[in-house]
Amino acid sequence: MFDLIRNILLAGLGAQEKIKESIDELVKRGELSESQGAKIIKEWTEKADRSTTDLRSDISDIITKTLEKMNIPTKEEIENLKKKVDGLSARIELLEKSQKESIQS
Repeated sequence: MFDLIRNILLAGLGAQEKIKESIDELVKRGELSESQGAKIIKEWTEKADRSTTDLRSDISDIITKTLEKMNIPTKEEIENLKKKVDGLSARIELLEKSQKESIQS
């Protein structure tokens, strides 16, 4: 899955470079003004940024759903369990200490 995501992102970067090269060529040939070329590149870059954000969100959702299906606990769930274990350990220590003191008395 990592390779697929990596390849998609690399393809996007390659496409971005090709578009910039094509627009630069159109500007050199006089078919576009520099300001038109800059505007097109800016608009395309903004769309690409939005697409990247959407892709990241989609990937995050897919990973979250996959982990849920695999029944893997979240970091928050593990932290909650750790707190409970720490609390129980402290209570056991108090009980053991109390028991030792009552035996020694």
